[in-house]
Amino acid sequence: MHYPSSGPRPRSGILDISPYVGGKASLGADREVIKLSSNESAIGPSPKAIEAYKRSAVELSRYPDGGAAKLRAMLGLRFNLSPEALVCGAGSDELISLLTRAYAGPGDEIVYSQHGFLMYRLSALAAGAHPVAAPEENLRASVPAILERVGTRTRIVFLANPNNPTGSYLTASELDSLANSLPPEVLLVIDAAYAECADGDDYSSGEELVEKYSNVVMLRTFSKLFGLAALRLGWMYASAPVIDVINRTRGPFNVSLPAQEAAIAALEDIEHLNFARDHNSRWRAWVSDEVTKLGLKVYPSLGNFVLIEFPARDAQTAGDANAYLERHGLIPRMVEGYGLPHCLRVSVGLEHENRRLIELLSGFVREAGI
Repeated sequence: MHYPSSGPRPRSGILDISPYVGGKASLGADREVIKLSSNESAIGPSPKAIEAYKRSAVELSRYPDGGAAKLRAMLGLRFNLSPEALVCGAGSDELISLLTRAYAGPGDEIVYSQHGFLMYRLSALAAGAHPVAAPEENLRASVPAILERVGTRTRIVFLANPNNPTGSYLTASELDSLANSLPPEVLLVIDAAYAECADGDDYSSGEELVEKYSNVVMLRTFSKLFGLAALRLGWMYASAPVIDVINRTRGPFNVSLPAQEAAIAALEDIEHLNFARDHNSRWRAWVSDEVTKLGLKVYPSLGNFVLIEFPARDAQTAGDANAYLERHGLIPRMVEGYGLPHCLRVSVGLEHENRRLIELLSGFVREAGI
């Protein structure tokens, strides 16, 4: 985009942003496809959530509860948290942006892991802050590397746990070590978007750290295993001062009524969530095993996706694999924007979708001579 020499100019950092591009949703020409590009729930939302969403239609002329009081009360009940320590947002993306703008600005730094969620870098640039990437070890965040890059200008450390797109995570003890080592004026934001998918015995979403350290925030979302991605709904758990700051800066009606009602019903339907969790765990393991049998590298994951690495030579590239899969009606996610040009991220799908993925990858491996 060319900007004229005169006229309104955006703030420094804005033009350094490459707009976030979500996973491809179609292949054109009304083709029927298997979409495994966006880490959406394979099972979909609770039927109770769908019914609650439909019932809310008769109240579309009314503004929603600006404080999402009923939803926060249900979140508190479901996760044994104080509703006063919660804020809801239009997806965790909005909360990331609110936290960034509230605590960082021009001249400040925001630290995140090398292959962390792209919104951390984009939010930093939008606020005029400088994004600082800490190297990872085998696509896994490193506490020493993060701490090494925390300096006097650091205002926020963002950590996705489990991380998208790698699927890796820091253990509960590593998280505690990181929180304990940060200066009290640096905010540690633990983005636990995939917490419902994480089944590791040593995993923690970080809520106990919020209660232990006043500078720790935990983010969660309804977009993954709850299956409400279209409604854009996330929430955060933080100390009273942080909650006060975000409530001062967020929009007054930032979460729609249908989203609030559907989320309350989803939280009540524990059976559906457990079914979705069991499906994800079972088929994530199956896909990982089957891809490994094909001679491809799969990184361990606690999300609802796996990261597959392809050899970086001749026709055996991730780009070629992506083209092959799309040609046969299956959409994975290219992740070169995360610095992983030789990998594809693939969401866990329904049984027939997962089996089709392995069938197609097997055909690609044979064709490419891997």
